Amino acid sequence: MKKLLSLVLSLMLLACAIPAMAEDTVASASVADFYAQYALTGDDLMNALNSFSGTYLISTTNPDGTPNTAFFIYSMVKLDGEYYLQLGLAENQSKANLLANGCGLAVYAANPSGEEGAMPYAVSGARIWFQNVSDEAVLAKLMEGAREGTMFYEITAVRPLG
Repeated sequence: MKKLLSLVLSLMLLACAIPAMAEDTVASASVADFYAQYALTGDDLMNALNSFSGTYLISTTNPDGTPNTAFFIYSMVKLDGEYYLQLGLAENQSKANLLANGCGLAVYAANPSGEEGAMPYAVSGARIWFQNVSDEAVLAKLMEGAREGTMFYEITAVRPLG
């Protein structure tokens, strides 16, 4: 859990600042995905998220530029072959940050397997960068049948946990 929290704290510093960084700084930050073989993507990631099992984090940036990370369970929906994060947040700082900045970082870590020989800590999951849905027609489709106040975000990048 300490490793996961350390990873999250590091990642939240980058949540919305990546576009502002020089290209070579981002490219040289990580040369390999340590847990790439355990990465969840596509339908596998959607199904894992929608199981409501594991650890869920959302990182945003506060108005003063400081990071904000909180535990929130979120889900994923698929529309016309594209994946979207679905959040239902109470009135809090994370929601205010998302409304102000329009982007964030979600981290999902599946519970470790109890099988013999399996890693005793979370390695399966994903880091998910997201931003506001830019297409109003798509947003209208996503909102059909959703509860009032539901927030949807385009997924812009998915990477393994580490």
